[in-house]
Amino acid sequence: MSDPQESTSPDIPPRPQLEPTRIAAEARRQMAAFHSAVVAEVRAAVDGAPIVVVGMAQNPHVKNVRKALTDAGIDYKYLEYGSYFSKWKERLAIKLWSGWPTFPQVFVHGVLLGGEDLTVAAIGDGSLKRSAVGPT
Repeated sequence: MSDPQESTSPDIPPRPQLEPTRIAAEARRQMAAFHSAVVAEVRAAVDGAPIVVVGMAQNPHVKNVRKALTDAGIDYKYLEYGSYFSKWKERLAIKLWSGWPTFPQVFVHGVLLGGEDLTVAAIGDGSLKRSAVGPT
């Protein structure tokens, strides 16, 4: 995956983040260790499967994306981390890693597509099915 400070398009600025030089060394160590096993699991799935949906139980947006993908005949790997009542720290670690603030988080060939709205739009315009066939 690319550096989160890097912009893939000149007209889209990178998401602002606190510079590492402005974070104490011990804080950086703790940040790196924050549910690192969960982040490693998600990263491995994203690196290894063509389409990955990361979500949580009881979230209607996650259910909608999974249904839309299934209805479109698009295979995907699903990772679920808790519900509204559990595993919020694990989900926070995933959000901090990806930079995406909500669930679901949909990845296509290692690239974060977004959440429900962007995924449904990509299904609707056919771009998701085309990109699911090979790297973008």
